[in-house]
Amino acid sequence: MGGVKNLRESIEDLYARIGEISPKDLEAKALVEAVIAQLDAGELRVAEHDQDANTVSVNAWVKYAILLFFRLQSMQTMECGPFEYYDKIPLKRGYAAAGVRAVPGASVRYGAHVEAGAVLMPSYVNIGARVGADSMVDTWATVGSCAQIGKRVHLAGGVGIGGVLEPPNAAPVVVGDDAFIGSRCMVTDGAIVGAGAVLGSGTILNPSIPVINAQSGAEISRGVVPPWSVAVTASRAREFAGGTFYLPCVLVIKTLAAGERHDKAQLNDVLREHGVAT
Repeated sequence: MGGVKNLRESIEDLYARIGEISPKDLEAKALVEAVIAQLDAGELRVAEHDQDANTVSVNAWVKYAILLFFRLQSMQTMECGPFEYYDKIPLKRGYAAAGVRAVPGASVRYGAHVEAGAVLMPSYVNIGARVGADSMVDTWATVGSCAQIGKRVHLAGGVGIGGVLEPPNAAPVVVGDDAFIGSRCMVTDGAIVGAGAVLGSGTILNPSIPVINAQSGAEISRGVVPPWSVAVTASRAREFAGGTFYLPCVLVIKTLAAGERHDKAQLNDVLREHGVAT
């Protein structure tokens, strides 16, 4: 604990004078690289998700380290097979040793952590993000910077999980264990999907989107889908001077038993009843 505390204090001190440092500052560079190495290995993380309370706490100092890393790295040409890249951040390596299946076309930036058993189809995972064990990042899905994806999660094709680096205290998107995010969903700006929850295809979730209980009509939250619930995209009428307009919302149509595994056929039946697909 003392080591982490000292590391945190050193990073906070460096960040306070970020405008003064450059890639020539080798001492600062070594310190920041040590933090990013721990982030890449999963020994540190940007945020913690309390899955019981469905709340998030941010380790802002780890974000400081990422921002410093960008400041201290120099642009370089990188080759990966027949492809050439020109960037500051190298790509992640060592998938076999980590027990991760990465299909050609999958791209993970160094400083992101992917746990054993995860499968990465042609997709993108940015620095600071974390993908939990046995999760699937499906084709053309993106996991933005610092986003936290739980264990046994399925991000279906084309899902967009937003990223956030600044301000450093801003909470990232969090998806709890065992969640299913349907095709082409967009989850952004620090939205939270609780453990075991299901989002139907095309759902947009962010802190400005009301989440509504379909049975009562009551607003549950803004940008937070409760654990073990099935939610779909919807709209609700609002009166304006120019007429009646329909604004997006997310509708919770079913509550699953805690720990209940998703049966794809049953989910399809539930969603089909409401004109939505997974």
